[in-house]
Parts: sequence; C-alpha cells; structure tokens
Amino acid sequence: MMVAMAPNDRWSLDFVSDQLADGRRFRILTVVDDCTRECLALVADTSLSGARVARELDRLVMERGKPKTVVSDNGSEFTSNTILTWAD
Repeated sequence: MMVAMAPNDRWSLDFVSDQLADGRRFRILTVVDDCTRECLALVADTSLSGARVARELDRLVMERGKPKTVVSDNGSEFTSNTILTWAD
C-alpha cells in the first residue's frame, strides 16, 4: 500500500559546492519539500557551519511549520552536535 505524502511531511537537505573564477570555493545548502518538490531554501556562502544551518532551518520552521521528517546524507555537515541538537 502506497502512503500519500503531503506538503511539509518530509524535507531533504543536501550541499552542493563549486568554485569561483578566483579559485575560492563556496557551498550551497539546499532544502527541498519532497512532496511538492519545492525548493524551500538555497543558502550560499564560503562557509556554512552547523550553527548557520540550524539558524536557516529555524527560519524555515517559523515560515512553514515543522516538517514531520528531515532527511539528509550522513555527511559531517549533518552529523555535527549542533545539527543533532537541533533535530532533537
């Protein structure tokens, strides 16, 4: 039996990265609502700490409400103490 997903049921988080013409690297935090496929956030910076990611997620929760589930890979960005504390 397939269970229908509703908006805000599950957000997916990931990072993409690239490099500027002068060689500096930057990263982009992507947050997508898996039901609607809507991009909820793109946060670009040369450094995205766990604290910054938590602040951006707090901002999204204030705007859209808390999702039922948040999924990500097991990269170090998402397994930091700050993010694990935020998830609790």
